Amino acid sequence: MIKPKKSLGQNFLIDQKIIDKITNAVEIKNRPILEIGPGTGNLTRSIIKKKPKKILVIEKDKKLVDFLYKNFGSDIEIIYEDVLKVNENKLEKDPLTVFGNLPYNISTEILCKWILNIDRNKFWFESLVLMFQKEVADRIISDFNSKNYGRLSILANWKLSMKKICDIMPSSFYPKPKILSSVLLIKPKLNFFPLKDPKNLEKLTRLFFMHRRKMLKKPYRNLFKGNIEVAEKLKINLNLRPQNLDFMTYYRLTEEYEKLRG
Repeated sequence: MIKPKKSLGQNFLIDQKIIDKITNAVEIKNRPILEIGPGTGNLTRSIIKKKPKKILVIEKDKKLVDFLYKNFGSDIEIIYEDVLKVNENKLEKDPLTVFGNLPYNISTEILCKWILNIDRNKFWFESLVLMFQKEVADRIISDFNSKNYGRLSILANWKLSMKKICDIMPSSFYPKPKILSSVLLIKPKLNFFPLKDPKNLEKLTRLFFMHRRKMLKKPYRNLFKGNIEVAEKLKINLNLRPQNLDFMTYYRLTEEYEKLRG
């Protein structure tokens, strides 16, 4: 029995009913599949049964890599690497269907990296079926005017459409985590708002949500040097709080910020 490593955030999914729910969320047959952190291969086994075109797996734990080679052989292609260091745009010619029981400690970092690497002219994935800590998943799919709405919601909604597949209890894993998990089905938006540099959206939302309970006036003045014209053009009430502005307002604000910076 492979012992999970706490340092790598390993919690192996062992509930077959949940595994079936995950693999039934998207079409797998004859499609190229990427699995992130396959662990001991419980999900991998179910993916293979659905006859994909090929399966790539990314695993950074050498013991698990050896275990996967021994148990799956040529059924899978193993990339022994940290997922944060992999260039996903170079993995496969055709868009990938991605499955991932993401390590909770780096799940948002992985998702943000992937979002920023979505090219308008070439989508590296067809769909993502990803597991997150429930609290993180709720932030990803939240809408404005809600307590979970924030930077992650705005960044995710920019290029992605998302829906929840299910919540998962700790008893579905070994070892049992102390928190609930959620599985999201994520697809790229074919037409997303054009911005010159995604880092500007990150900067703008970071400043606005640094003090989410305070009014918009101060972060707005910091970004736009007191220029009230942008707020008037976008019909923004600066007495509101960050969670009161919808997605499109943040994208348009970022566009105006980029114009001012030239």
